Amino acid sequence: MSEMSELSPELQQKLLRIARETMEEYIRHHTIPEFSVEEPELTQKCGAFVTIKSSQRLRGCIGYVEGFKPLYQTVIDMAIAASTQDPRFEPVREQELSDLHLEISVMSPLRKIADPQEVVVGVHGILIKRGPRSGLLLPQVATEYHWDRQTFLEHTCLKAGLPRNAWKDPDVEILVFSAQVFHEATG
Repeated sequence: MSEMSELSPELQQKLLRIARETMEEYIRHHTIPEFSVEEPELTQKCGAFVTIKSSQRLRGCIGYVEGFKPLYQTVIDMAIAASTQDPRFEPVREQELSDLHLEISVMSPLRKIADPQEVVVGVHGILIKRGPRSGLLLPQVATEYHWDRQTFLEHTCLKAGLPRNAWKDPDVEILVFSAQVFHEATG
């Protein structure tokens, strides 16, 4: 698939509404709402992550790096997964829903790089793989923590369960991607 075009503000809002309604319906009633989606941008297959924050702190984040399903369906699945299946957190409780803030990251296709110097902080997310281990950090993570390129690479290695400097190992695959990131307005 080619590079995905930027989603309009209207389509971003529609995806955020889909994620919010799905999470709330699933947490409250264990059902998944139906959505009518005709927009071609939302029916193309591409990866996406749903991030849930509570008071600026991570509360859940799960996604697909690559597109297996239409984008809107991926957002539905990841809203449920991020709120109930992130192993780092307890499932979201109904009384928390009004305090949660959703962010969606729509992924570009992965691109393998030969030189770690190609990683552009603030633009790229990183996927590091060695054998069965892999770790991924979204582009906004490095920006939020004010990391430089090396620190970003090191933390991605740690997320993969690899030594901090494994990114220097020739057997390690480094892939980059970009993401269009948008979130609910804070009230």
